[in-house]
Formats: sequence, structure tokens, C-alpha cells
Amino acid sequence: MKIFTLNIKKYHADVRIYYIFAFAMVKKGNVYNWMFWIGVFCLLTTFPVKGVGQTLPYKSHVPDSILRHIFHAATLYATEVKEYKADLYLKGQLQIHKQNRIIKYIPSMFRFEKGVNKYIHESLSELHYTAPNIYDRKVRAMATTFPGGESRFFDILDFLKFNPYAPSTMEDRILSPLNEQSSVHYHYLLDSIDYRREGIVYKLRIIPRYRSTQLLEGSCWISSNDWTIRYLDFKGKYDLIRFHITMYMGETEKTKYLPRMLNLDVIFNFLRNNLEMNYTGWMDYTGIQFREKDEDPEKWLSKDQKKYNLSKSFTLTCDTTQLMHNLDSFARIRPLPLTDAEDSLYRSYQERRQIGPEDTLKVEPTKFKKNLVLLGQMGDALISSYDIDMSKVGNISCSPLINPLLISYSHRNGISYRQEFKYNKLFHSGKLLRLVPQIGYNFTKKEFYAKLDGEYVYNPKKHGAIYLSAGNGNRIYSSIVLDQLNALPDSAFSFDGLELDYFKDVYLNVSHNIEIINGLTLWTGIAMHWRHAVHGTPEVAERVRLRYNSFAPRLRIEWTPAMYYYMNGNRKINVGSRFPTFVIDYERGIRVLDYSNQYERFEFSAEQKIRVRDLHTIAYHIGGGFFTNQDDMYFVDYVNFANRNLPQGWNDDIGGTFQMLDSRWYNASRHYFRGNMTYETPFLLLYPVSKLLSFIQKERIYAGILFMPHLNPYLELGYGVGTHLFDFGVFIGNEKGKFTSVGCKFTFELFNR
Repeated sequence: MKIFTLNIKKYHADVRIYYIFAFAMVKKGNVYNWMFWIGVFCLLTTFPVKGVGQTLPYKSHVPDSILRHIFHAATLYATEVKEYKADLYLKGQLQIHKQNRIIKYIPSMFRFEKGVNKYIHESLSELHYTAPNIYDRKVRAMATTFPGGESRFFDILDFLKFNPYAPSTMEDRILSPLNEQSSVHYHYLLDSIDYRREGIVYKLRIIPRYRSTQLLEGSCWISSNDWTIRYLDFKGKYDLIRFHITMYMGETEKTKYLPRMLNLDVIFNFLRNNLEMNYTGWMDYTGIQFREKDEDPEKWLSKDQKKYNLSKSFTLTCDTTQLMHNLDSFARIRPLPLTDAEDSLYRSYQERRQIGPEDTLKVEPTKFKKNLVLLGQMGDALISSYDIDMSKVGNISCSPLINPLLISYSHRNGISYRQEFKYNKLFHSGKLLRLVPQIGYNFTKKEFYAKLDGEYVYNPKKHGAIYLSAGNGNRIYSSIVLDQLNALPDSAFSFDGLELDYFKDVYLNVSHNIEIINGLTLWTGIAMHWRHAVHGTPEVAERVRLRYNSFAPRLRIEWTPAMYYYMNGNRKINVGSRFPTFVIDYERGIRVLDYSNQYERFEFSAEQKIRVRDLHTIAYHIGGGFFTNQDDMYFVDYVNFANRNLPQGWNDDIGGTFQMLDSRWYNASRHYFRGNMTYETPFLLLYPVSKLLSFIQKERIYAGILFMPHLNPYLELGYGVGTHLFDFGVFIGNEKGKFTSVGCKFTFELFNR
């Protein structure tokens, strides 16, 4: 009997399993021998492997001494370059491998010509980088064979923000393998060693410990002379895109921290549509500024009032009035020559643009074909988005009428739908006119909502604007019910036994907004409500009046300390701050003509989003409010503590509201105090489940607390996940130490980010 040993796989250095398969070569065949060796084989193949079972190639691990040098150098080089300017040349080819009609209805997608599967796109730009993470790109010239439109799926700017030394890259989407904190998510293997004149170059093979959209896989070549990257080759996936990027770093002393050339392959797959974009980028640096030896990168965004203005780092992305589109003119300034295949794409494009004699003779379509065209147009109207840009009139946009992005489900509100239209007119002086009509319907409550928001920015430097908002709000009951609620003991409290006389609400808000100093905004206005009883029966009329009106001047002060901003022409655009935003909101109802409600409302809040490290963030919102001057009947209608019956988007309301709280509680108290917190991270509970991490992008923990009569306190805990298709969360409500409700919330997020 001969036994052969075969080394099949080699795993992590701490756990090395060698599968042994033995063949017993006997003339008559011993059944017991076969059963014995099959049993050994099955036992070894089912032996538990430490870790996640990631299969690694047969390479030795990188010594810890080398990794320490690499991680230490990465922390220094991540902030080595303070500012640079460069000329950027991009050349991309789009290949359509497979497509269907669905691709026409994908928002922000290219519009393709029938029968054409290859396109080319070139651009020359000025790229300006300012630390810590501000990129500005101004396009000077462009040549393309696309018939029109742009696509955010192939926006190269996100990949230009690929700083491998930083803790996270690509707008904080990917964890860099060269960061020490992120190294726990990667395996590092030493692929080869190259001896050169300037020193040893190590080729590192980097493999993620599990599949995730926040991790990269590939190789990088690192010089032991100064521990800089000389070349990198990485693959990754995010949303519906798979990408493969290679970068050649600069060779000079000034450019060795920056890429000089990159190649990028982007593949888009969605519902049997397969598109591939191959990009080549070339950068010529015209100026590089490094940080001083004793300069602290944390203080680059200084607390000095004069340095809150970041206008030198931000400029207009593209001046369409000076943009060069002529193909012949672009050929004279093109830094890299075209290949024969690329040149043929331009020639074919120009031939398609020429109108032949046969195009002037068109056959009159039959009645049947006209009906088919009409049906097709009606179908497109239901599932297509519209964006009409008229230079003299303005920009009109409309989302599709049948759009899953505008539909949401929650345990409290059920299924709801929202549709909105947008009109924008930007004047040369920076003044802006915006109108946003919205309609919505809540299928569970069978309520229809309509709303119109209008804004005219007359002083863009100071955010001076006039606002108007009109529509119908949530159904509400009056403050008369509050006395009944206070009379009930906590042990016997129940909304079901109360007579809640609901009123329909029609409102009109007119306000004026002005920024007094940087970060401090004063908002003054008037809030008017017309409310009438839903059921105007004689029994209801005996308890309350059937109609109530209100007229209330309103004052709102919003302050964000140390607000960073930049000027885009005459327009001041706020970027953000490291401090929270504080809000005080005051409203007083007065008697004017037929307006009878008299009350005072105070609300205050503070909110902030803090980046803990890498891709981990904490967002909190605390606030409270109360009504005074309670001698007259009024409606407890808070602004910062309100029930939303229509889809608002996951990030708009998921972290600042209570998902399981009964909607009747929002108007049940003359005072409240609340706090909400959301913790978001790419790796939390699903850390060991690698197959799920390849689909899930974010995990979130929610916590909320509410203090008000009969709810002291109300607690709500939740867990949610975010994917490129949808966001989903599960929530538990707890009243005074007892779990009372469990529910979920679901929103479509595809193409919504």
C-alpha cells in the first residue's frame, strides 16, 4: 500500500491545516481501508478553522517590523501635502456589454444612442487640493461622443480622492489597508522583494479578512528607503459598482507622495445591465506645498475668524460659458495621443452627426404605430424623471410618478408615498428663486397631503431670504384633552377610552431669514393655521367649537460656532463646523381679527454629528419644549417634536424621531424633553458573517429617551443596516420599564445617495 500526501491549502499562520488524502492501492480492494481513509478525509475537511476561513495564497506573512515602519510612515504622509495644484487629463471609454430598457429609467444615467455600444470621453481640468480633504476641479475642455447627459456612476472625482496613506479614502467610503487601526481587517503577505539602486522594494499582497464593501484587495509596492508607495493595484466594490484602480506615484522628491498616472476600470451591474468604463488619468503638478515640521495638521482649520473662509479652496466646478467642446481644438491640447481604436470612435460619432438625404424623407407613421408611441410615452411619464433646463425661465425637475424611492413603511405610520417637483432659477447676481410643490398619501391613515415651499434668496452673501410654506398638516386634537389626560392615573392611562376630537389643519408660514454674523442666523416670521373638526356632528359641537384659527409671530435663532464656508461668486455656502448647532424657537399666538387662539411655545435643541474614527460616527440630538399662557384653548403642535406621516428619507428622520411612539403622544403634553443618539459603523454585530458584509454597508445602533407626563421615561432602542438597495431597522419601545411594542422601518435608498 502506498500513501501520497498532498499539500492543498495553507491558511493563517496561527492555523495551518494540511489536507491529507490517501489512496490505498490494493489488488482486490479492502473495503475497510477505503472507509477508514474516507472517514479521515471527512474529519479533516470539517475541522473548524480559526478566524473566518479566508483562503490565503502560499506566501509568508509580512514581518511586524516592516508593518510598523509602513503604518508609522502612513500617519506622517497622510498629512504631508498641505496643498497642490495640477493639470488633470482624463480619458475614458465606455463599453456596453449588455443593456435593456430598464437602464433608461435609472436616475443620473447616460443616455445612449440606439445601436451604439462604445463611447469615449475626454477632459482637461484644473485640480486644486487643500488639506484636510477639500478637492476642487474646474473643467476647461471636454471632448465626448455621448449624445448628452452626465452620470454619477462614473464620476472620476471620487477616485481622485484616493489617498492610500489616509485612514479612509474615497470620501470616507473605504478603510485604507495602510492604516494601523484598520489593519485588523486585513491579511498582509510578502509576495516578493526587489533590490534596486535606491533601496529594497517590498511587494505586499493585501487580502481582506472577510468580504466587505469597505475593504480593498490587491497589492502595493513600498520602498524601504522612505516607506513610500511606488505603485498600487487594488480592487473594491461599492453600491452597484466594482472598480479596479492602479496608480503610479511620482518619481521626484516633491511628487513621490502623489499619483502621476492612474488606470481605473469601473463595472456597473444592475438588473441584467452590464456597463464598463476604462479610465486613464494623467496629472501634471504645477505647485505643491508641504506642511512645516512643527505644523499641526489638526489646526489647519484654524479657530481664527479670518480663516473660516475657505474660498481659496473652493471655486466653481465648471464654467460652461468658457468650456471648450470643439474636437479639433481639443486635439491640439491633448497631452496623450489617441490609439487607432479611440480615434475611430470620434470618426464614427462625426459620421452619425451628419444628416444624409435619406433622413429628410420620412414615412408617415400608421395609426397603430402612433398609438404604440403614445402608450410608450405614458409609460415613460410614470417611471422617468424629468430635468428641463431653460436659461431664461429656470430649471424644472420632477421625480418619477412610480418610484420606490418615495415609498416607505414603518410600524407606526404604515405605507406612505411622496412626490415632489422642483423649480430653480439662479440669477447672475447669485440671487435664487426656488419652488418645491409636494404631494403625498398615507395609505394606512387614508390621508392626502399637499405642500408648497417657496424661497427667494435676495442677499446670497448673508443668506438673506424670504420663505413661504403652505399646505395641510397632520390631524390634531386640541389642548382641552390635556386636562382629561392629567386626570388619569398612570396605571389606568389609555388613549382608547378618550374622546379625541381631531381637527384638520391648513397652514401658511411666511418668514424672513438673515445671517447676522458667520454661523448666527435670525429667522422671523408669522405662522397661521385654519383648523376645523373632522367630524362636525352636534355631539362634537357640544364639547368644542368646530373651527379654530391662529395667528402667531415667530422667532427662531440658530447658532453654529466656528462655521466654515466659502464664497461662490456672491453666494455664501456653509461647509460645516466641529461644534454643535444650537436652536431656540419661540412662537406667540395673539388675537387678531378672527384669530382666537392665544398661547406661547418655546423649543430649544442641540444636534451634532461627530466622526469618532475612520468610518465610525455618532450623531446626537437633544431638545425640549413647553407651552405657556395656558388660559385659552390652543393646539399642542411642536416643531422639533412632531409626527411625520410621509417619507422623509432615512437620514432625515430615522435618527431624530421615535419610530414606535404612538402618534397621539406628540400632542399630549404641555412640555417634553427628548434625546436621540445614532452610532454608525461598517462592522458591528455582523462582523463574523462575511457573506452579509459583502452586501451591507453600514450598521447602526439607535437609542432615544423621552420625558413627558405618563411617560417617565419612554425608551426606544433600535438596530439597523444600510445597503445600496434599502435601509432597514428594528425598534423596541419601552414605557416605564416595560417593553410595549416592537416594529420596523423600511425605506428604499437605491440611487438616492
